[in-house]
Amino acid sequence: MKDLSGWGRYPRQIGALTAASTLDEAAGVTAGGTGLIARGLGRSYGDAAIGRDATLSMTGLDRMQSFDPRTGLLAVEAGVSLAEIIDCFLPRGFFPTVVPGTRFVTVGGMIASDVHGKNQHNDGTFGHHVAWLKLALPDGRILRCAPHENPELFHATIGGMGLTGTILSAGFRLKPVQSGWVRQTTHAAKNLKDAIALLRQTKDTTYTVAWIDVLARGAALGRSLILAGEHATQDDLPDGYEQFPPTRNGRLGVPVELPGWVLNTASVSAFNAVYYRRGFKKSGRTTLVPWDSYFFPLDGIANWNRIYGTRGFVQHQCVIPNESAEQVLTAILDLLSSRGEGSFLAVLKCLGPGAGLMSFPRDGLTLALDLPVSEKRLALLAEIDLLVAQAGGRIYLAKDACQSRATFSAGYPNIAKFRKIRRDVGVVDKIASKLSERLDL
Repeated sequence: MKDLSGWGRYPRQIGALTAASTLDEAAGVTAGGTGLIARGLGRSYGDAAIGRDATLSMTGLDRMQSFDPRTGLLAVEAGVSLAEIIDCFLPRGFFPTVVPGTRFVTVGGMIASDVHGKNQHNDGTFGHHVAWLKLALPDGRILRCAPHENPELFHATIGGMGLTGTILSAGFRLKPVQSGWVRQTTHAAKNLKDAIALLRQTKDTTYTVAWIDVLARGAALGRSLILAGEHATQDDLPDGYEQFPPTRNGRLGVPVELPGWVLNTASVSAFNAVYYRRGFKKSGRTTLVPWDSYFFPLDGIANWNRIYGTRGFVQHQCVIPNESAEQVLTAILDLLSSRGEGSFLAVLKCLGPGAGLMSFPRDGLTLALDLPVSEKRLALLAEIDLLVAQAGGRIYLAKDACQSRATFSAGYPNIAKFRKIRRDVGVVDKIASKLSERLDL
């Protein structure tokens, strides 16, 4: 029995954990399991990768199978990590077309969550670049699924949070790049209205994301820094720049859980003010930054989740349809700033449709927040969820730890079809997580 949790360390569960080191072992455990869910590196934030009765660790399935440099198609086992892929292929001039905010995730997890990145508005989600996958079912079958081969199950598995079976392997496309650097242009927005306008003005840039100060109030409500990026070409690099800089692995770290008073309104507000002023001075400037700093800034701080102490934290990410986004996001920021609830990390991005039946992304704006766990903050998130649901938005399942069934049902219109597919392939009760139990999936 193991103490299991997501990256937010809330909620925590004591449960059975089994490990597989081969495709056959993973398929065998799936065939013999009840209330089972597959788990990668544990970077989903809430209870999505905790089995209702048992959890299957997939990190032992870490072999790369084939690569075609003409098409960029890479085939791997589901436990291969994004970090391993980048370390192997970036020096060869290839980079994953879509990456989330951390490289410490597995391919199986990226498919199950249909992860998105700073380029989602242009290049879609990770699932849009998956050519095929192999899925183990509880009845012992192993099915190959692709857009034209078991297509319903394919699209239900992308973004399906591991609830259609155990993903064993997959093929997906990398894209060619000329360097490991990003040309980053910083834009400062004085308030939320300006931030939304700048995000939309920079939508033709491949990558764009906004850091947002959720404690700013009044005329500065929603002040932000927009970081627009493009992969740098060889011609962009000054003399002396290494074409493909190596990964900077956790130079800093959080060795122990910090006490609860470290992250408070005063400390977060002071940090936000300094960070915004520094960014404001760079507004309009373009600089070269290493790939890991641009795509995975928090990966440079080992065990950064310990900042929130033993109580853990909730990362809450919602998406609001474009037509009501400014109004609803203003209401959310008003709630946070008036209650003095600062988020150590708050991110605003433009989104388009996801690739799967249950994918989180849709046309709109997404706001991601980190909040330490307490009864007061969970009640605040319930208020925010109500605003999201009333606007026709939804909550990201890979980060969810506390939304209600009513909020979930309001945000995901394909639930009935997803449940039917689960029944048809015989995974109901056999494949189940704490998240699926909480949300009645």
